Amino acid sequence: MNWKFIDKFQGIAERRVMAPRITELVARDIRFPTSDFAHGSDAMNPDPDYSAATATVLTDVANLEGHGLTFTIGRGNEICVLAIRAFERHVVGRDLDEVEADLGAFWRSLAGDSQLRWLGPEKGVIHLALAAVVNAVWDLLARRAGKPLWKYLSDMTPEQLVRAVDFRHISDVLAPDAAREMLERKLAGRSAREAELLTSGYPAYVTSAGWLGYTEDTIRRRCREAIALGWTHFKLKVGGDRESDRQRCRIVREEIGPDRKLMVDANQVWGVDEAIEAVRELAEFDLWWIEEPTSPDDVLGHARIAEAVRPIGVATGEHCQNRVVVKQFLQAGAVDFLQIDGCRLGGVNEVIAAILLAAHFDVPVCPHAGGVGLCEHVQHFSAFDYICVSGSLENRITEYADHLHEHFVHPVQMKGGRYCLPQAVGLGVEFRPESIEQFSFPDGVLWRERSRRSRAPSR
Repeated sequence: MNWKFIDKFQGIAERRVMAPRITELVARDIRFPTSDFAHGSDAMNPDPDYSAATATVLTDVANLEGHGLTFTIGRGNEICVLAIRAFERHVVGRDLDEVEADLGAFWRSLAGDSQLRWLGPEKGVIHLALAAVVNAVWDLLARRAGKPLWKYLSDMTPEQLVRAVDFRHISDVLAPDAAREMLERKLAGRSAREAELLTSGYPAYVTSAGWLGYTEDTIRRRCREAIALGWTHFKLKVGGDRESDRQRCRIVREEIGPDRKLMVDANQVWGVDEAIEAVRELAEFDLWWIEEPTSPDDVLGHARIAEAVRPIGVATGEHCQNRVVVKQFLQAGAVDFLQIDGCRLGGVNEVIAAILLAAHFDVPVCPHAGGVGLCEHVQHFSAFDYICVSGSLENRITEYADHLHEHFVHPVQMKGGRYCLPQAVGLGVEFRPESIEQFSFPDGVLWRERSRRSRAPSR
């Protein structure tokens, strides 16, 4: 009898018995009334209520669970919640060891659902929901390992990272072997770069001083408050009335002085020729970049704008639907700063793909984080990029908005305009129970009270 084979088989069986399994996928609709104070307002979205469709994966091990979310701005968040639930059949019952052993296959099993794909493929609401579910599972794996997500990623081998990526449709510019070699070249300095970030943090820019709906007095006050806290990079929303844009740029430049960086964000509102004209009009304020100057799907339009407005850079990517669109922006030379979004792309797996593509084209990754939970996401991705992929901080800076962090169990920590690397295990997007109770839609305390008031007869 082949006892060696039997021993091996029994060992596999024992590991499978011991490995946690996902037992439930829970989706919630959480909304915050940020439109009350014009927080988050821009030229395309004047009255956003920052919202999260959350995914929580529970296991058969007590207190071991994972949390993910996707970001919306209010109405329609319930559609994302339904889409999250549509992935239940691909998640519940999963053995965590098997998921971890082939994270790329796990991602493909969700993104490749033969019926859900028709609603995309790999874009739209289904892709947003995919990100929430995928990130919840990565959060679960990092928690089980006892590591923050950035550390979990940074401790992975180049082979493991490459296996997590779906190279379909991007291998024409970046093949798996080339990505592996890129990661291997940065192995030697990982520990030193990690130590540097732990000491100094990751550089950031602030958006919260310049929402479009803010008054001039509010902009001045918020700029002064940010300078006192050590901020050196400021972003202002534009895309409204031309003269108003000029006046707002003038105010911010007066407040921050000539040595700090000023970026502007049009949130897709202009056509291509209009964008070129508008940016040239604002050039006197020494802009570092123009963000989303036109439709986020118009790769060639962005390329025309980039060529016309240099040396002002073009930043875009927060609405890039997937790694394929990221590839095309980079191929076309249409972007000077790539702004990935941690839950617009299809979760951690596709974020890794975008970061690798950016490094291949030598374009800095400057993640988007102007929404609830997005700062909590991207602090991990920026750290991973520096430690494992780019090895550079040149022209790399991550967005920060100061709203709603108090609702998370482990909110971001900032010091002197820089992200402090998180030490809590996982991704860090778990909402506090009292926040869920207060802001769940439509049955949370706040929304029930607002509904009651709206139905009350006027006197």
